[in-house]
Amino acid sequence: MANSEKIASLDPEVLSLKSVSLWQITWRRLFKRKSALVGAAILGMLVLIALTCQWIAPYDPLHVLIGVEPVKTREAPCIHAFGCPADQPQHLMGIDGNVRDEFSRVLYGTRLSLLIGFTTVTFAIVIGTFLGAVAGYSGGWLDNVIMRVMDVLLAFPSLLLAIAIVTVLGPGLQNALLAIGIVSIPSYARVVRASVLSVREMDYVSATRALGGNAFQILFQRIMPNALTPLIVQGTLGIATAILDAAALSFLGLGAQPPTPEWGAMLGQERNQVFTAPYLVFYPGVAIMITVLAFNLLGDGLRDALDPRLANVS
Repeated sequence: MANSEKIASLDPEVLSLKSVSLWQITWRRLFKRKSALVGAAILGMLVLIALTCQWIAPYDPLHVLIGVEPVKTREAPCIHAFGCPADQPQHLMGIDGNVRDEFSRVLYGTRLSLLIGFTTVTFAIVIGTFLGAVAGYSGGWLDNVIMRVMDVLLAFPSLLLAIAIVTVLGPGLQNALLAIGIVSIPSYARVVRASVLSVREMDYVSATRALGGNAFQILFQRIMPNALTPLIVQGTLGIATAILDAAALSFLGLGAQPPTPEWGAMLGQERNQVFTAPYLVFYPGVAIMITVLAFNLLGDGLRDALDPRLANVS
């Protein structure tokens, strides 16, 4: 009785485990962390923008305004509330080098960047989880073969390897997504393998094996559900890395091609105007920074909420 009271005193939430699930407790811990709340709020705002950009963007991001409005190339932002003459058309972030509304392109870039992050990480997680689970559970020569291949991929800087893959496949957004997904696989495979190795010797796994459970049932019904916690955190942080890598490839001309409204491509197109039209570089750069910051803050909060050693940290 004394031992149970000692365990319960470590975390008051343990007292309600009979009526509250582990995931509910995790959500409670997550939203006790201000950094996670800030990250979730920013991410929610970005998702809302991505879903509604076709309605809130004042212009078509691909539409050239020559002959439509009296504007010129790389015209400075015009905001009526800040003193811009009312007879001039309002452009909150100015006009880019192809006479398109920068604000509309930044808004549409939110949708594309989130799509890039979620798509590449989902691809990498699916492949990496399968390889890591098989390697960790089977062991032996199969484990050695899979992990040595992962080590070879990890030996190269991820961005340089992605550039090499895109160079071979050809520039374009789809090839860039594939390249980023491929270079991200090893990190997820190693995380899953380490989790599987730590879980496969647990008593409940041994009991399932003794009761005649097959390898598929043991791996995917007993081991994997209890080995996914580090993968969730890694995936959240990996989305931020994928967005940065995609922006870097687009900046180099290997990712999204003009006139696609992608933040990295927008930076690359206007990189020489940093002193003459700094707003065309500033706004896409800030958009990338805010998006990456949101995922990093949320990932840190998830790591703390899912770590039992930090259960008493409010």
